[in-house]
Amino acid sequence: MLLKLENVKKKYGSFELDCSMEIKSGQVTGLIGRNGAGKSTTFKSVLGLIYPDSGDIEMFGKKLSEITPEDKEQLGVVLAEANACEMFTAKDLLPVLKAMYKHFSEREYLERCKQYDIPMDKPLKEFSTGMKAKFKIIMALSHNAKLLILDEPTAGLDVVMRTELLDMLREYMEDENNAILISSHIATDLEGLCDDIYMISDGKIVLHEETDVLLSEYGVLKVTEEQYEKLDREYILATKKEKFGYLCLTNRKDFYQENYPQIAIEKGNIDDLIMMMGKRGK
Repeated sequence: MLLKLENVKKKYGSFELDCSMEIKSGQVTGLIGRNGAGKSTTFKSVLGLIYPDSGDIEMFGKKLSEITPEDKEQLGVVLAEANACEMFTAKDLLPVLKAMYKHFSEREYLERCKQYDIPMDKPLKEFSTGMKAKFKIIMALSHNAKLLILDEPTAGLDVVMRTELLDMLREYMEDENNAILISSHIATDLEGLCDDIYMISDGKIVLHEETDVLLSEYGVLKVTEEQYEKLDREYILATKKEKFGYLCLTNRKDFYQENYPQIAIEKGNIDDLIMMMGKRGK
């Protein structure tokens, strides 16, 4: 187990985080939810940028308070709002990264910069959004990190740039000792990358599921009010009122296909989870 959160709580005014998660070696775990649901608070708690009011966080088998600078070298981090000094070039940052990390690989850093068209002599302030995003990942991968924590790494990127970035992450996961915790608003990125998904809503984890199960067994029923009244709701996770009747999220699509063949059923996806199980969709 590379990372474990157990009943981690943090209160800000009327908002309270109450989160439990496990991140295992060899897996990519997605954290999804609406803006303000608690994703960034969770990440900041894990990174020690804020201090939880209660609960336990373990990383690399140690409590967060016991983590050493050497342990932190096993961690690669990309936060949406964080940027390196934009006056620097990729070449300028080379000696900085060497000094910071014992296991920094100059060869891999230079190879990745070349592979993903990162200019070595151009200031970061002149990079495109896509170049900045790729360069953040390259820095996070440059020192043999075992756990990547990535907050919206594909935000604002076009399809080509997102594909290149995701390919970089898939290559990283060829080592079964590695793991990734990632958040993203782009469902297709997570569906094609993640092994499991946690959903957070109003500070609480409301769902944890393997991605394959989510895509194969979940579905959205479209029912009239009359059909809804007669519906067996044992496997209904959430409902949303619409003009025609109701949308109903289920984790047993097969049950309703077999017993209610007249009902329209669509295949489930991550966007449906956010829409149906988010605060405004309950």
